[in-house]
Amino acid sequence: MCFGRRARCIGYKLLILALLSIVANILLYFPNGETRFASEHHLGKYVECLHGILGGGFLVLIPAAVFIGLHNDDCCGCFGHKDCGKSCAMLSSVLAAFVGILGSGYCIIISALGLSHGPYCFTHLQRNWIYPFTESSGGYLFEYNKWSECQEPQNIVQWNVTLFSILLVLGGIEFILCFIQIINGILGGLCGLCCSHEETYVC
Repeated sequence: MCFGRRARCIGYKLLILALLSIVANILLYFPNGETRFASEHHLGKYVECLHGILGGGFLVLIPAAVFIGLHNDDCCGCFGHKDCGKSCAMLSSVLAAFVGILGSGYCIIISALGLSHGPYCFTHLQRNWIYPFTESSGGYLFEYNKWSECQEPQNIVQWNVTLFSILLVLGGIEFILCFIQIINGILGGLCGLCCSHEETYVC
């Protein structure tokens, strides 16, 4: 079993997920591709929390870079013992995985709150910009007939529900992968990166 190669596989998966989180969060700022709502400060409070850019994005890119860099054959080791150095590197990856846990956890929490709270929109009923679904505690997600209460931005409910759901799923996968790497890093640190050059690991 090659712990280093498994970490590298996890790192590449986290890299892709982090980039997708950043893109999804950026799209939340521009409903229907329009920029005026952001410039007029007509965005929901959970949209502006940067949970996909900072949490599921940059804070996950850190462990991704660490994991990808773990599978190196030129590790100098410690006290002249190559395996010892690799074990130390694997144990240090556990700290990076905790950073990813924090980032993805933040992404999950804010995405869930954003879905529960509902979008910030202009309603003809109130003639104002409000959160029309806050008291429903997420019940509006299944009451499609009420989505038309939001007049501006157009289709904002569908836009927010889709992107917050995507970020929730991406954050959940990132969380699981980082948790797996915590276990993998501890086992790799205790057992050493015991892969021969001939051993192959299918990612």
